[in-house]
Amino acid sequence: MGLFTEILLLPFAPVRGTVWIADQLAREADRQARDPRLVQARLAALHRALDEGEIDEAAFEKEEDRLLRLLENPVRRVGGRPATGTRTRTPEGLR
Repeated sequence: MGLFTEILLLPFAPVRGTVWIADQLAREADRQARDPRLVQARLAALHRALDEGEIDEAAFEKEEDRLLRLLENPVRRVGGRPATGTRTRTPEGLR
């Protein structure tokens, strides 16, 4: 952006900053929600809750299905956006 545009947009800097922070928080929350280690830890906690009688079978199955879908279908992100195409990492490189 040019200097003139920056000067004109200066009054909106707090709003732009707030939007940027909200975007960063949403990206981090999504990354943590899809981290396989965290999903597996939530699955273990879910199994413990079922074993201890804290939740019923229906709630267990619903949450377990949701968590397993996260593990089976992770969304690769590039620059905060879902990646297009299906590329896989092999010993030879990306395909």
